[in-house]
Amino acid sequence: MKFSIVIAVFNKEKYIAETLKSVLSQTFTDFEVVILNDGSTDNSEAEILKFKDPRIRYFSQENKGAAAARNAAIGKAMSDNIALLDADDYWYPYYLEEQNRLLNKFPNQFIFATAAETKRNGKIFQNSYSIKTIENDAALVDYFEASQLDSILHSSSVVIKRNVFDEVGWYNPKIISGEDTDLYVRIGLKYKVVFSPRVCATYIVRKSGLFQSVRNLEEKAGFEAYEIFEKDHPALKKFLDLNRYSLCILAKMEGNKEAFDKYYQKINPENLIKKQQFLLRQNKTILKYMLKTKNGLEKLGLRLGTFK
Repeated sequence: MKFSIVIAVFNKEKYIAETLKSVLSQTFTDFEVVILNDGSTDNSEAEILKFKDPRIRYFSQENKGAAAARNAAIGKAMSDNIALLDADDYWYPYYLEEQNRLLNKFPNQFIFATAAETKRNGKIFQNSYSIKTIENDAALVDYFEASQLDSILHSSSVVIKRNVFDEVGWYNPKIISGEDTDLYVRIGLKYKVVFSPRVCATYIVRKSGLFQSVRNLEEKAGFEAYEIFEKDHPALKKFLDLNRYSLCILAKMEGNKEAFDKYYQKINPENLIKKQQFLLRQNKTILKYMLKTKNGLEKLGLRLGTFK
């Protein structure tokens, strides 16, 4: 088979059915679906078992966290082309068809991504990338240079060759939140990314997830392991500084001065726009108010990857 679609599930009973419907509606049909239930305590399993498609392979384990669950699911995949998908996001019917086109056009590459959109509070936002217009074709790009706005790699719009995990390492189970970005930094240091500007996936931002992120600041990736590469990789430095900016904002909203100082001292102010520099000087009351207002994320200039 051409693709192994990997879905790790934890308490997604309200969303997993729509996710699976989007998978089974793909115009490209040569795939398997590996679903790993990571100890859900709701009715996720019952929702999954309603689907009788023979391409679905279902597994379950005790809860071990998102990183460990993804690693386990990838380990059970039978294809060399791993198509990741979060259990509450969905694909347009042509997603795998587009990914198949990318694989055929760039047969010697390892990382393949398409543009995505974000749905928040019922409204669709088009993601923005720091990359020259490609129109409807695809290009080989540097991950850090292309991800100064939104990340071109997302856990619901990327296909990764299996051997990449052996080369750069798997998801780090010690990171509770931000394990995606940690993996993408390691990938970006070793591989270019085949990127298509065609929007093929929808990433759903749950309001509760944003405020949970504020409370879980200490569980997020701090990027210390990659500081030794910053001097020789200006695009990496800026990418990490933009993520540190988001962590600083979260620290402010949490009232965690120690964490704020930790991230702030590592930021080169030249990598932030004046608006971001201004927001770093505001108190948590103002920042929390802005986050709750319409388009709060855009006003704060936060990177969505920080909330994973």
